[in-house]
Amino acid sequence: MFTGLVQAIGTIIKTEILGRDLRISISSNPQFENIEIGESIAVNGACLTVERNNGDIFSVYASEETLKRTNLKNITTGTKVNLERAIRPIDRLGGHLVSGHVDCLSVVKEIKEVGESTKYTLNFPEKFSKYVVEKGSIALDGISLTINQCGSNFIEINIIPETKNKTTISQWKVGTKVNTEFDIVGKYIEKMVSPWEKNSEKKELTIDFLREHGF
Repeated sequence: MFTGLVQAIGTIIKTEILGRDLRISISSNPQFENIEIGESIAVNGACLTVERNNGDIFSVYASEETLKRTNLKNITTGTKVNLERAIRPIDRLGGHLVSGHVDCLSVVKEIKEVGESTKYTLNFPEKFSKYVVEKGSIALDGISLTINQCGSNFIEINIIPETKNKTTISQWKVGTKVNTEFDIVGKYIEKMVSPWEKNSEKKELTIDFLREHGF
């Protein structure tokens, strides 16, 4: 589990094609010392497992499924990526709960300077619109962000200079594809109430009903 607060920007040193999978070697910084084999690290918001560690360079393995759903399939040597280590029980939850399981790719459609901040408009597949609400949370390339406005297939976010300078958002351009994870809370709520929604009699939504259906 992650918070969506990026801890470092890493650089892709090497990629190795393994059938339909990919091994990725990443150069980090001193903040990522003592990385353990088997630990989880979010790379552009995708939860990956460390399989090798050689000092300031570590390797992770991305499966075919991960490559299908994320922008990691497009990385090359020199690409910058957002990095976050998994949270510990004692850490502050400064962003929101991020699982590192990417739902889809969003596409940057518009970039507009607003004072010292920058407003980005991104489009995503319409079927995910039920998971976005104004002032709700979303993870883009692993960054916990607040949705300013949203519609059936778009969101608008406002990026302050601090966030832009410490993440790969500074490299976003119109057309950039961004890993997107919607708030996990909404997904659980949807699953809990879906039996009620499908019930033709529409029983009263009570605690007992939720318990009966797995809550």
